[in-house]
Amino acid sequence: MGRLTSIAFRLPATPESCAWLGELGGLLADVPYGEFTGDRLTLTPPAPAGALPVTEFSLADVRTPEIALSTGVTFGVSSSGASAGLLELADVRRRLAGHVRRVDHTGVNLPRSTTSPAQWEHLLGAITSAATTYRYPTGEDWPFVLPSTEAELASDIRAFVVGREPRFELVYDEWRTQPEWQFALFTDLTRAELETLFPEPFGTTFPGLETIFRVVAIRHPWPGLGIRFDLCYRVDDGPTDWETGEWLVTEGGRIR
Repeated sequence: MGRLTSIAFRLPATPESCAWLGELGGLLADVPYGEFTGDRLTLTPPAPAGALPVTEFSLADVRTPEIALSTGVTFGVSSSGASAGLLELADVRRRLAGHVRRVDHTGVNLPRSTTSPAQWEHLLGAITSAATTYRYPTGEDWPFVLPSTEAELASDIRAFVVGREPRFELVYDEWRTQPEWQFALFTDLTRAELETLFPEPFGTTFPGLETIFRVVAIRHPWPGLGIRFDLCYRVDDGPTDWETGEWLVTEGGRIR
């Protein structure tokens, strides 16, 4: 199967998708390792040198949105469903203009109701054989792929540096009824500032994670898919062991 070199979020080649991709490129315009060319947004891990996978967003010859891994694994969407968000991406971009600094991770939530345990194990096995993948330390089915070098893939990650991002999270979700794309962004805003920008019902929190990020679900043109942004509060005493990946590596442990 080989090494996981890229994670591609692919959108149908329509005017609506082109406009959405343009808004995403604008939202992430201040991320130093992002490159937007108009029809493709590429996020390349800045550290360590040679770390993979890169994360891409692009238009493609597909009927519905999908995530395509370079190893051949593809995550599609449900055949039905609706967008549950209250805000358009353009509105989120305007509110956050100049405040997004980095992309912590991208990810996909797969509903347990439509993904069997055998399918989940197959997907997880295909990813762990091709990328440095770690358990979430508190026991939930939330494994993370950390960008790594070829040497680290063969052995393990031992250097804890800021820059192994975007990571990629898989969630085996017992609450969702359709797949959901999630994008966690590092901002330079405090919790109070983000609560002001995204008051309820536009912004919410998850139990136990209220002190870390604010959740904003968005409207979009693709049925059968949820999309949300997790907006992380400003960190004044970093880097933390989350930012460097040390917590996932040492406390979670690698899945092989």
